Amino acid sequence: MVGDRANSASGMPTTSKRQQDVLDVPLQLDPAAGNQSLQVNRAIRSAIIDGRLTAGLRLPSSRALARQLGVRRNAIIAAYEHLLSDGFVETRTGAGTYVAPILPPRPQATSVQRPDRWQTAVRRPFALGHTHADRMLLGKFGAALRRQAAHADQARLGYGDPRGSGALREQIAAYLAANRGFRCEPGSILVTSGTQHAVRLCTVALLGVGDRIWMEDPGYPAASRTFEASGLVPMAVPVDAEGLDIAAGRRIAPTAKAVYVTPSHQFPTGVTMSMARRVALLSWASEQQSFIFEDDYDSEFRYAGPPLTALAGLAQGGEVIYLGTFSKTLFPGLRLAYAVLPPKAIDRVVAARAGFDRFPPSLLDGAVADLMAEGVLLNHVRRMRSRYRAARDALASTLKQAAGDALEIAVPSQGLHLVAYLPPTMSFDAGRRIREMAEVDALLLSETRSRRSDWREGFILGFSGFEVQELTAAAGRLGQAAARIASSHFAGPRLRA
Repeated sequence: MVGDRANSASGMPTTSKRQQDVLDVPLQLDPAAGNQSLQVNRAIRSAIIDGRLTAGLRLPSSRALARQLGVRRNAIIAAYEHLLSDGFVETRTGAGTYVAPILPPRPQATSVQRPDRWQTAVRRPFALGHTHADRMLLGKFGAALRRQAAHADQARLGYGDPRGSGALREQIAAYLAANRGFRCEPGSILVTSGTQHAVRLCTVALLGVGDRIWMEDPGYPAASRTFEASGLVPMAVPVDAEGLDIAAGRRIAPTAKAVYVTPSHQFPTGVTMSMARRVALLSWASEQQSFIFEDDYDSEFRYAGPPLTALAGLAQGGEVIYLGTFSKTLFPGLRLAYAVLPPKAIDRVVAARAGFDRFPPSLLDGAVADLMAEGVLLNHVRRMRSRYRAARDALASTLKQAAGDALEIAVPSQGLHLVAYLPPTMSFDAGRRIREMAEVDALLLSETRSRRSDWREGFILGFSGFEVQELTAAAGRLGQAAARIASSHFAGPRLRA
């Protein structure tokens, strides 16, 4: 009989007892299909068509399957005979009953190739956010992590403070007092897994869906996306040579609930907000009881003069939420940043943190605190400041030589990127064409703007985290491409808002 012939075979390939007696693919019997034989027939047929029972798979004996499904053995025999006549199964003399290869194999889900937008991008010159973590730093960081693990007590291995470890918050407070010109209590510091994480926690805790927020134009696209994801409405406020235009902000959205600024080194233009603008911004925020997000993303890397005082150091009230990060001083993969919260915001933001991811990794916190206490972090920053200054200078020099008058290069006194402007007569698509021709990861100024008006196109060129040879080779290609496009005198119509 079909399904039982393997029992009489000798000298033929055999399978395990479980394979003989159990069908691992579950079968759902539908009483509406009719009697037990028809129910089994339909269930097996559907499993074969769906690809759950694949060609070449051996089916259990009629006795074993009847026991597994809880039906009469004769129903299984009749179902197998029906499937055999329809060509869904086949018998092999002395071996048993197998699923027949009547259907083309179904493609596996993994065989469909789709672009992965979250996959780590190929690292190419001028991409922003890269740093150089030398072996000296990594060695000391690894040693600090090992010490934390070796000497961890139950308190450190358990659930921690939502704000982060006390040791790291104390080190951050001391650093800000010495290097950024403002004092804060360790209890007002919240350690997060990145600046955007801190922003998201603050918006959820302090702002409401539909609230308006001033955003610098041009500005940092990732911050704008984070605010939008939280339900806020970003309002583009222009930036000029003094930084964010406060008067324009008052006209555009006078009652906005918050503002996001990069006052020490505006992203991407690099301008520093003037003292008059800082006072005007603080005055507006105090009047409206609005929050100021101060993103101080790269203040450690200043190449001329002392560090600038943070906006938070000038605030008298509770308006400024100061955002700092270790992604630039150490490396982005660390996923460690912090926010200094005003008194009226602390309890709400910490409660939001406790409800989201509860607290940051305590061993990681402790290791970074050790690096700060031992002076390792400051020594690393000093080494990198020298390295990045050399990279900046090599990039600017090569660009100037290769591009000539086709690029106007703004050499910054701070930060990890520079801006190379195209002539105002160039067409709006010239930047994209030059970038494609040079094969570089240069963010365009137009990609950081919310509105098209009478602006100049340019390239935002990151110079940290790359070897000088990489930068100069890429700068040569970019400069030559810019000179080639400029010499063609291509000048399409300039659009206005």
